[in-house]
Amino acid sequence: MADRVTICECFARDGLQHEPDFVPTDTKLSAIGAFAAAGFRRIEATSYSHPDRVPAFRDASDLLARLPRTAGVAYKATCPNPRAVHRAIADLDAGHGAGELSLLVSATEAHTERNLRTTRARQWENVTEMVRLAAGRFTLVGVISMALGCPFEGRVDPGRVVSDFARFAELGVSLVTVGDTTGTGTPATAGSLFARLAKEFPDVPAVAHFHNTRGTALANCVAALDAGCRYFDSAFGGVGGHPAQIGYGSGLTGNTCTEDLVTMFEAMGVGTGLDLDLVMAASARCEEALGRPLHSMVARAGLGLAACHDN
Repeated sequence: MADRVTICECFARDGLQHEPDFVPTDTKLSAIGAFAAAGFRRIEATSYSHPDRVPAFRDASDLLARLPRTAGVAYKATCPNPRAVHRAIADLDAGHGAGELSLLVSATEAHTERNLRTTRARQWENVTEMVRLAAGRFTLVGVISMALGCPFEGRVDPGRVVSDFARFAELGVSLVTVGDTTGTGTPATAGSLFARLAKEFPDVPAVAHFHNTRGTALANCVAALDAGCRYFDSAFGGVGGHPAQIGYGSGLTGNTCTEDLVTMFEAMGVGTGLDLDLVMAASARCEEALGRPLHSMVARAGLGLAACHDN
């Protein structure tokens, strides 16, 4: 296929942060192993968030130490502040660090205060320090939350997102994730923003990270694809969205559903590099891990036309 995308599987981090009960490390390892077997080359494995604040990732270092190291597979860990990068460096020095680190900012002051407990100005100072600490030892991924709308401040000026993207680019990150954190984007707003980013930053790929709060995630992915985006985030079963104790989300706040996204792209003739049968096996593994049916339409209905296309 001439048209190919790279999908980062986020179940183990952005997915599990939403779960009220701690998921055992062995269960996470089993799921991540299934993701790698299916062909995912970027896997968001954990977060260095403070374990008292986000206890879902209190096993971050233990998980990374036990992950299978498969050639061509990059594991990503989220870092909200410089302390988190120090932990990432310690794990790397111990021989089991993450290959990628996500560095977080939000496009709005109100969300920055609630999610990161600081101001935008201070968080950009933190990000600058995190890049300095990383010292080129990791692939760095900038993350811009609330890029398509905020529950506290309403519409977000696309120019602010472009400005944040530019700051990340100047700091030398390899990718910038553009997040529709509470699912307020539409194909029109998403397509317009990703087209502008592709035009203004041809050397720094944007990653489309949509939430399905209002049922628009797949449509927004197609709009981003049409605008030139070739990197996407998703989570098996559409789980996750934001930490369980944060109350600003409403409805089904979960991520773009991996099974549905992969099946849609393959049926469109857009290659994902994934084995569809093993994707479905990983889907079943995730449902077993959480002990309930998840929100994938494809998990209920089957692969359909996607199975007719070669990977």
